[in-house]
Amino acid sequence: MEPIFKRIVLKLSGEALAGDKGSGIDGYTIKKISKEIKRVHDLGVEVSIVVGGGNFWRGASAKELDRTTSDHIGMLGTVMNALALQDALEKMGVVTRVQSAIDMKQIAEPYIRRRAIRHLEKARVVIFAAGSGNPYFSTDTAAALRAAEIEADVILLAKKGVDGVYDSDPNINNSAKKFETLKYIDILNLGLGIMDSTATSLCMDNQIPLIVFGIDEPENIYKVIVGQKIGTHVKED
Repeated sequence: MEPIFKRIVLKLSGEALAGDKGSGIDGYTIKKISKEIKRVHDLGVEVSIVVGGGNFWRGASAKELDRTTSDHIGMLGTVMNALALQDALEKMGVVTRVQSAIDMKQIAEPYIRRRAIRHLEKARVVIFAAGSGNPYFSTDTAAALRAAEIEADVILLAKKGVDGVYDSDPNINNSAKKFETLKYIDILNLGLGIMDSTATSLCMDNQIPLIVFGIDEPENIYKVIVGQKIGTHVKED
């Protein structure tokens, strides 16, 4: 099957890497996800990944700490996830680079846009760690920012526990309606919590398509890339 996208940003939450454990990194889960990333990579797709850190720390919800300090702790969590994902991919023969928005040259490259694009052109998977490097900005915003910078065709927003965007929480409301398509302005107007408002506005301003789908079945990554109609598609036209 042929891919419908050439260059992608895959946004993985930290919780997705925890599997059923709920926190930390589950080895079996990360191998399953890495296998699907490899399948996509083998199609010739240029793959970049932004990882969250919620399986270790959620900066915005740690009320007992200074917000800036808390966000920095969360950024370190994303670096741990990026290194674990890199290790899993490279054991499968996929050449991978981790680029960190915070300087830690002993374990990761600094984020340099032109270098990231060059890695992608050389068929290397690039994992963006440490968010945007700034507190008060989520890893969703980092995904939108990196997608704009590297001129990605799409952001794949892989969600744990849900298979798309609903008008209410489907885990609570059995009558929740799933959206097949949305515009970014709808996300803002309806207060749909799939991305924070900063990330949503950045995608809208730069006209970056977004596909929201469930990561509980990692093969969905491949299905989206080859054009199968799953999840919720967000775009302006």
